Amino acid sequence: MSVQDQIKGFGITFRTMVSRPLTLGYPEVKTPVFPRFRGRHQLWRYDDGLEKCVGCSLCVAACPADCIRVVAEENTPEHRVSAGERYARIYEINMSRCIFCGYCELACPFDAITLEHSYELSERERDLMVYTKDMLLTPAPKQPPLRTVGQRV
Repeated sequence: MSVQDQIKGFGITFRTMVSRPLTLGYPEVKTPVFPRFRGRHQLWRYDDGLEKCVGCSLCVAACPADCIRVVAEENTPEHRVSAGERYARIYEINMSRCIFCGYCELACPFDAITLEHSYELSERERDLMVYTKDMLLTPAPKQPPLRTVGQRV
């Protein structure tokens, strides 16, 4: 290590020592996330109210953590849920197993599932970490702000 490297390191240390710490009041002020951040899953509907998910189970096949469960059922003229021939009667994601890789999002040909920016996913009981279809169809209550280019946190 040369003397120049040591001086550069001391300079960084000194600048850090004299700068004021940034304190965020977490529950009230959310930490901004990058636009490509992958957080809580969300299932989507078309504008007419039909679900985008047709129960094809491609997301299940793509998931390396084996945390998605889909049980498909046929649409009937009286009970139309999705635009396809089938719909996902049961759609569950075990969030305690999910590794947030985004493969489910990439595998879906209908853009029915996306990973949103919400990162508050803790629960007190393990059973509550299994997100059902109804939970996934509703958006997360609080979305964190997006980080802009050059913004420090």
